[in-house]
Amino acid sequence: MLREEDIAARIATEGESLALVMLGNTNYYTGQYFDMKSISASAHAVGAKVGFDCAHGAGNQDLQLHDSGCDFAVWCNYKYLNSGPGGLGGAFVHERHLNNPDLARLEGWWGHNKETRFLMRDDFEPIPTAEAWQLSNPPILAMGAVWASLKIFDEVGMPALREKADKLTGYLEYLVNSLGDDVVNIITPSDPKARGSQLSIQVRNADKSLYERITAAGVIADWREPDVIRVAPTALYNSYSDVYSFYSILRDNIKTV
Repeated sequence: MLREEDIAARIATEGESLALVMLGNTNYYTGQYFDMKSISASAHAVGAKVGFDCAHGAGNQDLQLHDSGCDFAVWCNYKYLNSGPGGLGGAFVHERHLNNPDLARLEGWWGHNKETRFLMRDDFEPIPTAEAWQLSNPPILAMGAVWASLKIFDEVGMPALREKADKLTGYLEYLVNSLGDDVVNIITPSDPKARGSQLSIQVRNADKSLYERITAAGVIADWREPDVIRVAPTALYNSYSDVYSFYSILRDNIKTV
């Protein structure tokens, strides 16, 4: 687990030599969630830009990207946002950069102001949103999958999803820890504010065969070398019964390790 004070200290040490701070806002391996606002402030204090990879945060955390102060963020939509394999990605650019004509970028047809696009002028007039970074037409069918998912998120709301996610993940943590620290070790922070829906579980003396056995028993989780099972009870469609079922399958299969 990374300590945020260490991140801030390293940024301060690098000082004006630092041009960009780029960090996953939710770590893919440990599930640790970082305070984007404090990291952005540390980066800006030394004159650096800051961006976040929100692949494991989008649809998982209430990101508030604008208020975080970061300069930009990117993410995929196929994880918590359910767009499916090969789905579209997403990008955020802070509004303070939108009207800067001197900002270096790849300038494409679809990023040009829609009102003047067909005048075919030599100069590039960017759309005053993140759309200015769009280079080509989007795949409509892929957009349909994202749109259908995002409408559900809008209906439910991230505050309600986060409330349930904290309870689901807390319940999972309680059950897994009941196996004993001589058997398992959760490397995800125990503070709900420092994680999303993911718990990364190390099982003592286990290898990938354990993951393969729980998969055969119906668990959809993830394996990361050398010894981590990542599992995420997702608030939008997982239940407390699902959490208990996972725990029971894990417990029974650990007995054979």
